[in-house]
This record gives sequence, C-alpha cells and structure tokens, in this order.
Amino acid sequence: MTGPHDRRRAGFKERTRVAEARATLREAVTTHGRTETIPVARAAGRTLAAPTRAGRAVPGYERAAMDGYAVRAADTFGASERDPAVLRAADSMGSNAAVRVHTGSELPEGADAVVMIEAVEEYGDDVEVLDGVAVGENVGAADEDVAADQRLHDAGHRLRPSDLGLLKASDVREVEVYDPPEVAVIPTGEELVQADPEPGEMIETNGLTVSRLAESWGATARYRDVVTDDADALREAVAGDCDADVVVTTGGSSVGERDLTPDVVADLGRLVFHGVALKPGHPVAAGVVDDTPVLCLPGYPVACIVNAVQFLRPVLKDAGGMPVPAFPSVEAELSGKLRSEPGVRTYARVTLDREGGEGEGDANGDGGETRARAEPVHTSGSGVLSTVALADGWVVIPESVEGYAAGETVTVEQWEVAP
Repeated sequence: MTGPHDRRRAGFKERTRVAEARATLREAVTTHGRTETIPVARAAGRTLAAPTRAGRAVPGYERAAMDGYAVRAADTFGASERDPAVLRAADSMGSNAAVRVHTGSELPEGADAVVMIEAVEEYGDDVEVLDGVAVGENVGAADEDVAADQRLHDAGHRLRPSDLGLLKASDVREVEVYDPPEVAVIPTGEELVQADPEPGEMIETNGLTVSRLAESWGATARYRDVVTDDADALREAVAGDCDADVVVTTGGSSVGERDLTPDVVADLGRLVFHGVALKPGHPVAAGVVDDTPVLCLPGYPVACIVNAVQFLRPVLKDAGGMPVPAFPSVEAELSGKLRSEPGVRTYARVTLDREGGEGEGDANGDGGETRARAEPVHTSGSGVLSTVALADGWVVIPESVEGYAAGETVTVEQWEVAP
C-alpha cells in the first residue's frame, strides 16, 4: 500500500468496486455471540439466537368453523330437503343429538361435524338437517393454526410484533436473543461544534445521523464527542473504543492534509480498502484494529449517509446475527435524466410522486394502477444534506450504466424504510 504522502500526492488512482469492498469488510466481521433470554413481550425487534418451537397446539381444541349445530356425521347421512334427518336439540352429544355452536366454539365431546345454521330448520326441540355433512366438515382441527412442537422461527430471525402474538399463543414465554451489536461513532473535524457555530464552524450532524441510523438497524450506539484533526487524538479515540463491535469515524477520510483517519487505522491495525467506486462518497475507508472493524466515513453529509447504508448496515447486521433484508422499492417513471460516471455505482436521490404518473389505468380500478413518477434531485455536490433528507429514496445506477433517460422505468430504493 502506498504511504500517506504518496497517496495524498496521487489521489485515488484505483477505487475498489462497491460489492468487493463490502464483501472484504464483512469478511472481517464475526457474530459477537452475546445472548440473553427475555420474556416474549419484550422481544420485538430482537434477533433470535436459537430456534423457537411451539409449546402447545393452537387453538388446542377442535372448534366449530361455522355457526350451526354440532352433530355426529353418521346421524345426517343421506339427509336432504325432501328427506331431512330429524335430530333432537340437546346440551350434550348423544345418539341423534344436535348441540348449538357458534364460530370458534369448542366442539362438544362426541361430535365430529357441524351443520351450518342455513342447512337446518328448527321445530321446538327438533332440528331438521336439510343437507348431510361428512366427518370433519365445518370443523377446525386442534392444530389448525399451529401444531404442538412445530418449528416456528429459525435463529437469525428478527422478531416482529405479529411473531410475538404467535409465540405467546403457542405457549412460548421466553426466547433467547442476541444482544444488540454495539457501534462507537466518532465524529471528527476541528471545525465541528454541537451548537451556535461561529463563521468557519459547522454543526456536527454526521455522528448524530449515523448513530440513529445504527439504532434503527438494531444496534446500540455510543455517540462520542467531536475529535479534532490530530493524529494522536484520533488514535486515542479509535483505540479506546475498540471494545465495541464496530467503530465508525465520520470525516477526515479523503486524501487531504487533514484527512488522517485512514492513516490512523493503518497505524493501529490494517486497512482493507480506501477509495470505493461509488458516488457520492468515494473517499470511504475501512480497516481492522484489534479484530474490530473500523469504518471511516466521508465528511460530506450525503456521502456519509450513502456509505453508512452500504457498509455499516450489513456489518452491524452480521455482528448482531441479524439478517440483511432487501430495501423496499418502488417502480417509477423518471421525469428527468439521471447521469452516472462509467465504472462508478451512483446513488441518485429522487422524490416520488405517486399520483402524477401515467399508467395503463388508474388507482380506482379502471384496468391498472397509476405509475409513480421519480423526480431527480438535481445537485452536483454531496454536502447538501437536504437532498437526501427530503428525498424519498435513491436510484442505484450500476457501474456498467451511464445513466437513465427521462421516461425510463427505474427502481427507487427506499433505504430509510428498511430496518
């Protein structure tokens, strides 16, 4: 690897492709393995460290699937409107008996079918069955929803609120889950302040944004104070947080005189890449210090966010034993041109108009849904935070594509929606 002075003079002659950089960084990550057992009611959003199995069948009893009468199917054999089977209304089953039931009621002992209320005539204590039923007809099995000891979820599944209801119904009271991965977020830059900036100073936003993104992805974040552009101070900050599962710095990742974080990481451990073929934000770096992945994000806010999504999110998921789900996406028609540099993966911010597009029909059922329109957010820089904060997502333009023309259908990734 070139030394820091060579690198600063030459800039980025070569840039690692996004997929390669991501794979290289993820190879340095191991699941931390820390687990705890907690009540199901507190497990929403947590990731299972062990499979779950049902403790009981659900509903646990045979039940009526319709309003009507519980019967023995044999007592209704051959019944029709011309020749109904006459049964006696009763409170319990017996020969030629019919017991009134409602949808969801437990099937009386001895019954094996339910005649729908529409198929009977009631005359005092007699019930005339106008249509015979077979064994099991209109009956929900005791394990219709869940069988006893059924495997419900595999390890690595992130529990949703609906999962908790299923677990509780299945008599699963506690689950073993991974502890959330911990990330230390270290904002850097001598010009950064938390409030009331003087001329030449800037409000620190990257560290806050990355910390909260990490928490939305299932991690806990140590949001550190700003560290100035000093190699010794940066070295102390990074080394001091290597007990976290992941360390992230924001700012100082390029090749200028004050861009010191890649050199600090290289000095403390090793760099695995510096400079990635993506836009915005190619001056991203990553390395390993004391077996802890360290990600050096660019200082421009949009570039910082793009790289956090592409690299920090999968690393945190891996560290916490969590799956890395695909982003929700919307197919939309471009209202303007999107350009990209050959060989570079571009993340082009767009806003969505879900009512202004032209489709084969409309949203009211006249043959189809109105197609969404994607409006490019036109800006040449990656320092304008509002262009991502006010966007609805981005269009990923692959390295092999130079852009998309107005009118083309594109996929808009809604990256901020996904956990």
